[in-house]
Amino acid sequence: MVKTDCLIVRAYGRQLDQLRAEASRIARGSKIDWWIERADRGTRFCFENAEAKKTFASICEKFAVPYLDA
Repeated sequence: MVKTDCLIVRAYGRQLDQLRAEASRIARGSKIDWWIERADRGTRFCFENAEAKKTFASICEKFAVPYLDA
C-alpha cells in the first residue's frame, strides 16, 4: 500500500476548483498521483508524498483557505 499525505480544506465553488487545478499541477510536476474525496469537515486532498502535501499547504495559506492535517 502506498503511503499518502492528506489535507482537509474548507473551500467551495471557484476556490475549490482553483485548488483542484493547483493540486493537479503539483502532482504533475512531481510525477505522482493525487486524489480528492469528501470529508466530514470539507474536502480531502491526498498526495503520494509529503513534499507535494507541503507545497499544497503553502498554496492554501496563500489563498487564505483553512486546512487541517488529515
